[in-house]
Amino acid sequence: MTLQQSVVPARPVRSGDRGRMFQEIGMLAPALVLLTLFLIVPFLLSFWTAMTNQPLVPRPTPVRFIGFNNFLRIFRDDLFWTSLWNVSRFTFWILPVQCGLAFATALLLHQKLPFRNFFRGLFFLPAITSIVVVCVVWGTLFQYPTGPFNQILGFLSGGHIQPIDWLGDPEWAMFSIVLLSAWQAYGFQMIVYLAGLQGIPDELYDAAKIDGANALQRFWHVTMPGLRPTHIFVLVITTIQAFKLYTQVAILTQGGPKSSTETVVHYMVRAGFEEQKLGYASAVSVILFVIVLFIALVQRQLLRRYDV
Repeated sequence: MTLQQSVVPARPVRSGDRGRMFQEIGMLAPALVLLTLFLIVPFLLSFWTAMTNQPLVPRPTPVRFIGFNNFLRIFRDDLFWTSLWNVSRFTFWILPVQCGLAFATALLLHQKLPFRNFFRGLFFLPAITSIVVVCVVWGTLFQYPTGPFNQILGFLSGGHIQPIDWLGDPEWAMFSIVLLSAWQAYGFQMIVYLAGLQGIPDELYDAAKIDGANALQRFWHVTMPGLRPTHIFVLVITTIQAFKLYTQVAILTQGGPKSSTETVVHYMVRAGFEEQKLGYASAVSVILFVIVLFIALVQRQLLRRYDV
């Protein structure tokens, strides 16, 4: 067989293929337009603003291009590194607490229990409640020294545990924010885990039972592998949300005490609105975007590599 005979001629593009391609492009167009308008364009504008001395309110002096000076000033600011450490610490704590609570609740409510749909809605309720309302209520619970939490601790310990200044003590302030945030948001992860559990075919459990697997073995060899994409999604989404921590801090602690709850977003908002340094705040937002994107990509690759 000659080379000319072995070459398979390219299949001509039919009009039906072109029509299908345009149909697919048309279906993707709304999502691409929204993605461009609300993600790509704002990021490019933020990056450009970060390279200038743009103030929040226009001034008589013209806006100047200053290159990477804003980024250099951020990296030389100790408060920025403190806020980055605080939000990293918050993320490290919130991931096992919030995701673990959501996973355990989803496993419980996946069973055939009476009124399980009612309890699903009840446990999901905090996730759709205004975070401002939640912060006000929990602020009352954390009140020092006569708040409900201190009253409960005093009663259970017989008066041996002294009242804790939950929001005014640097040792307890971030821990208090973690408790509040985990309780308020775990319902979302619970719903995601429930959807993942319902997506595992019952035939896999039946086959495992026939092979003699007990409940623990079915959980480890059927449930956990079946939830692998769900684990990845929940972990990445929770990490992104944790690095965006702002409202709880702004309402309850304002970054204190002694900057123990200062976060990157709170630092950015204060620079942009209180100090009216829009260019500087834009540089902080660009840095935060890069950090979160890097962490999310690393998490995704690690979970895939280790087959979690």
